[in-house]
Amino acid sequence: MTATIEKVVLPPIPAKRYFTIGEVSELCGVKPHVLRYWEQEFTQLRPVKRRGNRRYYQHHEVLLIRRIRELLYEQGFTINGARNRLDSHGGGAQGEPADLIEEGEGVAVPAAATAAVDVEQLRKELLHVIDLLGH
Repeated sequence: MTATIEKVVLPPIPAKRYFTIGEVSELCGVKPHVLRYWEQEFTQLRPVKRRGNRRYYQHHEVLLIRRIRELLYEQGFTINGARNRLDSHGGGAQGEPADLIEEGEGVAVPAAATAAVDVEQLRKELLHVIDLLGH
């Protein structure tokens, strides 16, 4: 019996400089304690800490958390597997097949493919912001 994992549709990321852990939790569909745990496991995730050790995440960190969530929850990677994927691909492309590295085929995704996915995501978010502003 195989379980089907549906891709969760996450809300668009608002155009802000910093996000609290509560905001990131809602934007990424991950509980705050999980975000704090991921900070220990993924060296790329380093939110700014201010008064009282409050965490403030920047836009690129929210995107990174969404990528980590995708690797762990949707593609079935372990923490170690996700960490290795992020280290070897700099985050990897969102639509990248999960078996490229796992089966050791030595297939690399060109940097242009990664950039195209990020630009497309950014485009969608900007269009959503325009709609919200009542274009």
